[in-house]
Amino acid sequence: MSTDPSAPMSPAPDSDSLGAPAAPGPELIPGTAFTRAVDRVRDGGDPDAEADSLLDLLTDAEQLALLHGNIPFWQGRRSIMHDGYNHFPYPVGANARLGIPGIHFIDGPRGVVVGSATAFPVSMARGATWDPGLEERIGRAIGQEVRASGGNFFGGVCINLPRHPAWGRVQETYSDQTVLLGAMGAALTRGVSPNAIACVKHFALNSMENARFDVDVRCAPEPLHEDFLPHFHDCVRAGAGALMCAYNAVNGQWASASSELLTKVLREEWGFTGFTISDFIWAIRDAGASLAAGLDVETPFAQLRAERLPAALAAGEVGREHVRLAGRRLLRTLLVHYARRSEERPAASVIASEEHRALAREAATRSMVLLRNESVAGAPALPLDPGSLQSLAVIGRIADVKNLGDRGSSNVHAHQVTPLAGLRAALPQARVSHDDGADPARAAALAAESDAAVLVVGYTAAEEGEWVNGRIYARDDLMRLYPEPRTADDQAVVAEMMARLQAATGRREIGGDRADLHLPPDDVALIRAVAAAQPRTVVVIVAAGAVLMEEWYARVPAVVMGWYSGMEGGHALADLLLGAEDFSGRMPYAIPRSADDLPEFHADATEIAYDRWYGQRLLARRGVEALFPLGHGLSYTTYTLSGLDVAVADSRVHATTAVHNTGARAGLATVQLYATRLDGDRAGQRELIGFTRARLTPGQEATAVVDADLRPLSRWDRQRRDFVLPAGAVRFEAAQFWGDPDAVAAVVTV
Repeated sequence: MSTDPSAPMSPAPDSDSLGAPAAPGPELIPGTAFTRAVDRVRDGGDPDAEADSLLDLLTDAEQLALLHGNIPFWQGRRSIMHDGYNHFPYPVGANARLGIPGIHFIDGPRGVVVGSATAFPVSMARGATWDPGLEERIGRAIGQEVRASGGNFFGGVCINLPRHPAWGRVQETYSDQTVLLGAMGAALTRGVSPNAIACVKHFALNSMENARFDVDVRCAPEPLHEDFLPHFHDCVRAGAGALMCAYNAVNGQWASASSELLTKVLREEWGFTGFTISDFIWAIRDAGASLAAGLDVETPFAQLRAERLPAALAAGEVGREHVRLAGRRLLRTLLVHYARRSEERPAASVIASEEHRALAREAATRSMVLLRNESVAGAPALPLDPGSLQSLAVIGRIADVKNLGDRGSSNVHAHQVTPLAGLRAALPQARVSHDDGADPARAAALAAESDAAVLVVGYTAAEEGEWVNGRIYARDDLMRLYPEPRTADDQAVVAEMMARLQAATGRREIGGDRADLHLPPDDVALIRAVAAAQPRTVVVIVAAGAVLMEEWYARVPAVVMGWYSGMEGGHALADLLLGAEDFSGRMPYAIPRSADDLPEFHADATEIAYDRWYGQRLLARRGVEALFPLGHGLSYTTYTLSGLDVAVADSRVHATTAVHNTGARAGLATVQLYATRLDGDRAGQRELIGFTRARLTPGQEATAVVDADLRPLSRWDRQRRDFVLPAGAVRFEAAQFWGDPDAVAAVVTV
């Protein structure tokens, strides 16, 4: 999705006030043709046949209107300029006469963007939990809040693989490992689905922000199917009702008009029976070509499809059969959703309820990663002892500011407990002082007179996130995608839009892809000054993608990856730093030592090649040691693994290992299963294939079981258009991180 950075934020208008055709809400209207069809599907009727019957009741014009938004484009644009973005569910494909609700679109993924909902930690933070069960619970809460907010469609299952950590929207996805991406995306899909249609995005190869409207991503069939698509397939198998196309081109074709992706792969090979939608406003470049390729619905307004599809049909560029096919997919999905969904609509009180805020706190606690915890005065720097801590310095420009993540289409409007607020609440008897760090010497003096210092550094929406350069709105090629402004009101909207763009000329742009993976220079200077003054300095990094820290991390005893941690993140941070909770988060990607160890990345590229060499795999290929490898994370307790039994059958592996809590406190262990081919052209390449968690009391030993697919070891055969698992010896390792020297291994022939 895209936002207008100049738009104000205020309560939502009623869509009818925009001049949109009256559309039914997302709840069923008794006695309508659609509701009767839902009843028949619920009783075992064929949803395709019922969808066809509904289509027969629609006029040709009404069938076309199913395929785009219900709000006229220029009136929707005016709403964004005057009232803000994403403040009410966008109605798309509704028909009041037959009671067809269409979709009422609400975005994500860190929560519901309409109203003031629960703000969970960003997806990358949740990826660090390595816990699909927790993610499914979060999905269930989000689905309830979507429905209670007047929506029936959640556009927030974002699972694009971040090939490079500079990607501005890296916070919206879970990992650079397809196995973890697929497991977490499928869990969110399952959780949302009882209350809302889960939409997976952005299909496909969308992991560059600034160039997303221009770049052609070239990818050979093998890495495309082996690395960049499997997690989408996982979400389809988990019951996703919709997929959203990407803005970018894929192998020379805009994703919105790629029959290879939208028809060949998605429908013919994966058997997807849901519908596809466009990303907002600038995704569809040709109304007829997109429909013929398999792009069903244009969002969010009545735009290119409403303006140009009738002419494309008249000219024979696309056929009526395509209109009917797209309409059937939409109606079938709606019928199945309404026939299966939870009967009772959640009350409005569920939105940001005490239960959901507690879940957000749990997710934040489980996601933060203790990267480093060295000794100070003979004991680990963390946890801090709340009983003896009399004074604490909390330092940094972002230690006490609202910082939930970017302000694009995933923006959740919620109160936030900041790190400073969380620590003050947890330490009522101590002196908790704050310095914004603008003067490093002053901050160092405060740290020196305190028992310990917590230094909060990193990024905000100004440095990374979703991005729309103001000039985008007036680019000639994209302006041609707008309907003709025929009325005086339409022309007034155009004039106002252009005036705003002119006024914004020269204004500093926010978000986008990161130009530098290091911390801001002022943060680095602050770390050095404070660490020199206070031996017990804890650095908490607020970010989503990898942060390069080779130049400073050894100066401090403790480093925490704190992420954009959601509305309860300050409480969670305090729980962890003070030892009320144990760190259990593990890195969902590797942090390199140098930018030289990353793939090529050009934020303004018009063409780029994606291959399989990124992340931990690229580091291993180059023989370079990561600063912190994939899966790394420390706890206040310790674990050992012993023994590994592996059984392979039907391209799946069943692995068991004993995990032992060797420390003095309870904790949550993460067991990661890796596989390495011992022969063939990929010999020596270690791949993550599965994982599990085990909660253990002090001294407890338990059996950890990992059931995993061997797909990561398979090869895509472009002639057969299918995966082939080569025979040969494979070393399986149960480990606590990639390359764990204490891993337990077993060699099996597959």
